[in-house]
Amino acid sequence: MKKLLLVCLLTATPFATSSWAADKVAPVAPAALAVSGEVLEVKEVEIYTYLRLKTKDGEMWAAVSKTPVKVGANVTIKNAMAMKNFESKTLKKTFPTILFGSLGGVGQASAGAPAAVTKVADTSPIKVDKASGANARTVAEVITKATELNGKTVRVSGKVVKYNSGIMGKNWIHLRDGTGLEANGSNDVLVTTTAEAKVGAAVTVTGVVRTNKDFGAGYNYKVLIEDAKL
Repeated sequence: MKKLLLVCLLTATPFATSSWAADKVAPVAPAALAVSGEVLEVKEVEIYTYLRLKTKDGEMWAAVSKTPVKVGANVTIKNAMAMKNFESKTLKKTFPTILFGSLGGVGQASAGAPAAVTKVADTSPIKVDKASGANARTVAEVITKATELNGKTVRVSGKVVKYNSGIMGKNWIHLRDGTGLEANGSNDVLVTTTAEAKVGAAVTVTGVVRTNKDFGAGYNYKVLIEDAKL
């Protein structure tokens, strides 16, 4: 764990925030890193809760979607991504390194139950009709025709099989409609959006296809649908 955390912190890519208001930052891809520790300090702003944590690797700062947490609580930050030299204009503070992620677990010292920010995958059989309209595509079409569709708006209907919310101001949705193959990954497409969704829900999204998206720190996506509306 210590080695994994060190690699993440050393390879994290800083993101420019000058064009964003207050503490809003550009979205990054969820990572596999999870960090647990005791909350030593809490600072809340409009959309984030900043936590100073005591972990087995030392003290560090983390930020999650605004959630009531008390000092002394034991928490886990899931899908964590490190950012270097991040400036919080609201707090008037620059963090040399900070982890942004979702709040996965809170001990008894927390004030109230945190929002459910991570939903597990839905693996039940799926069959969703193709969306209507000129830009309508199936999940398999988005994946297999990604080069052709890059930069274009598509409309896709599918079932939410995985959902992570509040990561860098975006919600991360995996959609499947029953098309494509598990073997080559053409049965699942990643969607980023500010809209909320629930695992198991059938939704129609409209967004822009992007290919070879590099969010830094070694996290790359061959294809995804960005800034979608549900």
